[in-house]
Amino acid sequence: MKIRITLLSLVWLICLVLSPEAISQNFYQKNGEIYDLWDICRTRPQGFDGYFQVTEKGFRPVIAFESLGSNADIAYRLGQEFLRQYPDFYQRAERIYTFVRDRVRYTQDLSQFGYPEFAQNADELAKKIQEGGAQGDCEDYAVLLATMYKAAGYRTAIVLVPGHAAALVHLPGYQKANISLTFNEESGWIWAEATGRNNPLGWYPQRALQSKAYAYELEEIEDLTLRAEPAGKIAQVKGKSRSLSFSPFFFLLLIMWILPMISRIFMITAARKKF
Repeated sequence: MKIRITLLSLVWLICLVLSPEAISQNFYQKNGEIYDLWDICRTRPQGFDGYFQVTEKGFRPVIAFESLGSNADIAYRLGQEFLRQYPDFYQRAERIYTFVRDRVRYTQDLSQFGYPEFAQNADELAKKIQEGGAQGDCEDYAVLLATMYKAAGYRTAIVLVPGHAAALVHLPGYQKANISLTFNEESGWIWAEATGRNNPLGWYPQRALQSKAYAYELEEIEDLTLRAEPAGKIAQVKGKSRSLSFSPFFFLLLIMWILPMISRIFMITAARKKF
């Protein structure tokens, strides 16, 4: 165990010394929104340039590709280190999960950044973990978990339900989850909900049972091309007797972001009154 801790600490030290090119250090403002150097809007998930590219037809978590492929850096290396340290398939998945859960403090974007929405990519959040001050909300946890799982040899996906995002990891036969999911007609997917300090891997929130969830598997490492109409996929819950109502994706989009939009309008109005 001491050797394993030393190896992981060494990876952290190397990551801190290096200047990671994958982290977007500079942002710019356009039409009241904040964009990164890949021209991805960090303050809005919807639209072809939003960080999740949400449209009425589906979504594509484009922000995840800022930390994969040729852009792989801190988060990906951490995932690879877990692959080397933990040969057991299930134990490795649990260790990655608790690593993220225990080192990121759940914080709303408005409190941390001053915007109702502001997504961090996996390397940005991993760097904050190394510095000892990581904060984030649901999409930040999901993107970091999915990136590390991908690096550690797992099939993984990012999933959206009304007002929430999480990660999925493919763990057939995993017995500790309270429910197994079927995604794209394939069973064995486990919900990774790391926003709560006491949540174990596989804990599935009751609110997610209210409608079908849309998920996007990070299969081949994709580029950062902005697509006007990304295709979405549906993750269906299996093993529950209750029937699940279907919500069209545009209604899902409305639920997820109508409150932040109202909050933003209120903030802008209040700011104008001061002047």
